[in-house]
Amino acid sequence: MTAESSIMMVSRGLYGTLWMLSCFGQFLSEDLQFPGPANGAVGGSVVFPPDNPPSSSNEIIQWHFGTTPILTAQSDSTIITTAYQGRVRFDRNTLALELQNLRLDDSGKYSLTVVLSDGVTLRGETSLLMFENITNVRLTGPDEPLIEEESSANITSEGTGSIISVQWMKDNSPLSPSNRIIFSSDNRSVFISPVQRSDSGEYQCTYTNPVSSGTAKLSLIINYGPDDVSVQGEDVVDLGVCVALSCSANSEPAASFSWKFNGTDTNVTTDTFTIDQTDFTDSGDYECTAWNNVTGRNASQKHALLVQVSGGGGGLTAGAIAGIAIGVLVAIAGICGLTVYLIKTNKIPKLNQQQKGKASGAAQSKQKAKAREDEMIPGKISEHIYENFEDENVYENEYVNVSKRPRAPTPPQVSNPSPLRR
Repeated sequence: MTAESSIMMVSRGLYGTLWMLSCFGQFLSEDLQFPGPANGAVGGSVVFPPDNPPSSSNEIIQWHFGTTPILTAQSDSTIITTAYQGRVRFDRNTLALELQNLRLDDSGKYSLTVVLSDGVTLRGETSLLMFENITNVRLTGPDEPLIEEESSANITSEGTGSIISVQWMKDNSPLSPSNRIIFSSDNRSVFISPVQRSDSGEYQCTYTNPVSSGTAKLSLIINYGPDDVSVQGEDVVDLGVCVALSCSANSEPAASFSWKFNGTDTNVTTDTFTIDQTDFTDSGDYECTAWNNVTGRNASQKHALLVQVSGGGGGLTAGAIAGIAIGVLVAIAGICGLTVYLIKTNKIPKLNQQQKGKASGAAQSKQKAKAREDEMIPGKISEHIYENFEDENVYENEYVNVSKRPRAPTPPQVSNPSPLRR
């Protein structure tokens, strides 16, 4: 073989290789493309549309599920196989296949083959994943009351359908595992031990798959307390005022209350102890006890109260002043009434007459004594005092001439001399 012949053979082989590569590249560039795997729900429908349908005329179009033919379409007819009659629709313009009344066994690969009028064959493939709709999702939890630091809680989820993922939430935030919160291997249940008051709230579990989802909720109540018992109110109050002491406690459920005064039950079972009007005997220790009938626990707190006179020792309260004023008015009314009674019964004049008689006798005795002194002094003007019935003193001036007139005899002593008249 000559060198020229060898060159010609190599040239022909290279040409053939280039032709084959050119044809293969053309086939790849004209292959039919689909958006991606489709998801279908049982009882629903799905459409398989190629992204690049050919623009030239088509001689033959075929759709297959695996190796099973679905339909064959030519320019003037479309033949659907018996297994798919009533379940498919075909669009000649877009070459899209719509599959209806989906079943779980419709999952698999679907292929489209197109033979063009120039003899070129185009192929494309896609797939379908089938899922059952998720329904009847629910949560179950403990039936007995949960007590803080004593109880454990197990929450279990249930549902039907194709469950791909399970998500847990608490109060609209993701629920994360911890040393107290443990998830099962399939993530369908949560175990909490021991429970704490912070575990109270709404738990939510959501099942999902590509075509549906379902959610269930459950509320947990953790019983705790009572603790942090507190009594609010004044420590020192005035006499005669209204006082209210208020008791509170952290508790679930709400605590019930009872009160003691200086260690003695008061029969008050509300959260407020009220004294309408304080007295000195109200000073002392008030003890509030909070009780939780679910946890069986109780806690107490004391509050000391001192009752004092208004202002710390001076002055009277408005109530005391009012009482004194009323007492004075009653006394005045009594005196007035007694006076009127005595006047009407003529007892007051008799009393005055007796007092006047006593006063008149004393005045006359004094007058006689003074007259004897005056007689001993010559030229002395003697004053004689008389008492009339009108209680007026009457004076008489009398010139006594002791030297010219003989001494008068001493009159006899009279205990009650008659009053003199002018």
